[in-house]
Amino acid sequence: MTTTLRRMSVERNPAPDLPDGSGGVFPSQLLRRAIDAGYIDAGPFKIPESSIQPASLDLRLGEKAYRIRCSFLPDTEPVETKVKQYIMDELDLRDGGAVLETGRPYLIPLVEELALPADVRARTNPKSSTGRLDVFTRVITDESHRFDEIAPGYRGKLYLEVVPLSFTVKVKQHLALNQLRLLTGRAAISDEQLRAIHAERPMLFRHGRPVDVRDLATANGLFLSLDLRGGDSGLIGYRAKQNAPLLEMGLVNKYPPEAFWEEVRHENGDRVVLDPSRFYLLLSDESVTIPPDLAAEMTAYDPTSGELRTHYAGFFDPGFGFDSPGRLLGSRAALEVRAHDVPFMVEHGQPVCKLTFERMVAPPDRLYGQEIGSN
Repeated sequence: MTTTLRRMSVERNPAPDLPDGSGGVFPSQLLRRAIDAGYIDAGPFKIPESSIQPASLDLRLGEKAYRIRCSFLPDTEPVETKVKQYIMDELDLRDGGAVLETGRPYLIPLVEELALPADVRARTNPKSSTGRLDVFTRVITDESHRFDEIAPGYRGKLYLEVVPLSFTVKVKQHLALNQLRLLTGRAAISDEQLRAIHAERPMLFRHGRPVDVRDLATANGLFLSLDLRGGDSGLIGYRAKQNAPLLEMGLVNKYPPEAFWEEVRHENGDRVVLDPSRFYLLLSDESVTIPPDLAAEMTAYDPTSGELRTHYAGFFDPGFGFDSPGRLLGSRAALEVRAHDVPFMVEHGQPVCKLTFERMVAPPDRLYGQEIGSN
């Protein structure tokens, strides 16, 4: 890691003094230096400060989108070569933007490109606003057989596959739908380490109290369960409406929620049946806090436990639900949930997803929260 930091050192932004062998997720201050060093480049477009998050960088849409007949992976070919077999139409994202229809896959070249050193890799995930609108996205790179995982030393363009699932949406050039993290060395936190950290600095709370270490459900991460009790009205979440109007992504406080969402209430026994292929927004029963020296990612629960997909939006930044004086005992996670194929019963307290944790190379100089525009 020290070698990496030396390469990233520039006169106006010197590298910090970190011990040899440091590994983990790049914090905001190192992302800036990675940009200065050319690891991430946007050509004629400057990468704005607003794109730099505590542990990730927003990726922006380029000037055109291709409607393609199917999803694909490039394997041993460049993306630009392989996609020619599947293009059905080309859309211009400049000026007024373009409409993306539900159920159709699109491939969009991104503004940012990478030139990573051999000891730095990357991973991508949808932004939370993208996942909550049920827009499925994933990044592909040249000569790769995996989505969202970018190999160490990768040099080349980034391409975003976009599939609106519930709403027909309009997107424009420079809109950010995805985020990228840079990592180096060994970043993963083991379950044993998680339990030790939680015992010292609780990260999971239930009903305002830290979850007892003995009650933590772990398997390469901390499991989260559903809150299906709700309040006195029985309201537990929302379900995407069918045949909703056009939704322009990137607009804030523009649309009435009832045009796109209908309320969901539990039935007796604090449970609910999820309709096949309908999209739900629910809440975790537990509250979560991510301390400044850790980053987290939401992953789907083991699919063998039920025909259920949870949480498209994966990254949880350092500072989520965190309050150093201890006044805030975590924040509950919004869960994007979809049942597949058959109606599926979920009950209060049922585990549906888990948080995996990684160490930061260093705490970021800005934490998740209102002061940086977090929603």
